[in-house]
Amino acid sequence: MEDSRELTRQEKTAIRLLVTRWCANYDREYGCLPLDCECYMLGKCWTGAYCRYFREAVLPLDPALEVALTAQAPAASRPCPVCGRPVPRDGRQRYCSPACAKAAHRQQQRAHMRKKRGWGVDN
Repeated sequence: MEDSRELTRQEKTAIRLLVTRWCANYDREYGCLPLDCECYMLGKCWTGAYCRYFREAVLPLDPALEVALTAQAPAASRPCPVCGRPVPRDGRQRYCSPACAKAAHRQQQRAHMRKKRGWGVDN
């Protein structure tokens, strides 16, 4: 695991949204039900130790945030521009799978045709 760092404002907001929407252990009135106290993840300011339930069950719901928080090494991978799953930085691979590459190519072709037809230009 890399050295701990301070979470960005966007990461803190994403964590708060994930906990309040998807964590089965979170209750708005009581906080963390198993611990019977305020949820540990809502006050999180640094990377490092995470609630085990959050890490295993809730964090995978946001692949881009998962990559940002649990990346083994910053240069080892980057998020896929389509789905957010990690893509190794070695070589020329830009997408995590052929399906993501196909989806990105389709988006690029649609944008090109819109521009060619003049639909994307304000008249």
